Amino acid sequence: MTDADITTATADWHAWQESWDRQQEWYLPDREERFRIMLDMVEPLVGAAPRVLDLACGTGSITARLLGRFPDATSTGVDLDPALLAIAEGTFAGDDRVRLVTADLKDPDWPAKLPYDAYDAVLTATALHWLHREPLADLYGRVAGLVRAGGVFMNADHMIDETTPRINAAERAQRHTRMDQAKRDGILDWAEWWQLAAKDPVLAEPTARRYEIYGEHADGDMPSAQWHARVLREKGFGEARPVWCSPSDTLLLAVK
Repeated sequence: MTDADITTATADWHAWQESWDRQQEWYLPDREERFRIMLDMVEPLVGAAPRVLDLACGTGSITARLLGRFPDATSTGVDLDPALLAIAEGTFAGDDRVRLVTADLKDPDWPAKLPYDAYDAVLTATALHWLHREPLADLYGRVAGLVRAGGVFMNADHMIDETTPRINAAERAQRHTRMDQAKRDGILDWAEWWQLAAKDPVLAEPTARRYEIYGEHADGDMPSAQWHARVLREKGFGEARPVWCSPSDTLLLAVK
């Protein structure tokens, strides 16, 4: 099925998941590698049947890969986006390993909505750059309160080192050259994907609500990996450092 066909496949949640993955991979060609390393680190630290909080879960990309690799795992997905949560709800309908929660991560009381007080692992990817430094630091404090002793937090996201401007410029130029070619080959970008969702009979209403909440895109920060590691240690994690990186992205792991 092509992206253009999705509007005729009402509630084909698998097709929507595939389309979301393709759109995200346009920005993040190493996306699957990030997920693989994330789960590689989960297993030796918290085992093969972890209770996971999928933070800012979107369509449930992390949860899908978690359950595919660890069938005995459980996942709580939390997000505010009604359209992406609709896709997640359709994808995981009937799977009692998955719970989905609607909550605003900027609300200090959001953890009260979760079904559990503690998690073995809190995982997130390409989401927290929507937050500025101060609310992100506050969020890290709440995450530290949810991770059990010995548990882990992992964040895979854009983490920019402002002390390397020439390297950053070269990476940006290379990335945009690749993205331009993929665009010419027909890949949907962020705006085009959301335009498609807005035309779908099932997703049109939650997509409209999503734009009421976020607008086109939130304007957050992308501090360095060193900043993330320092703040996580300050908020209660015993260890924190990158365990994977690409020219544009970092996977940072913290252990409670």
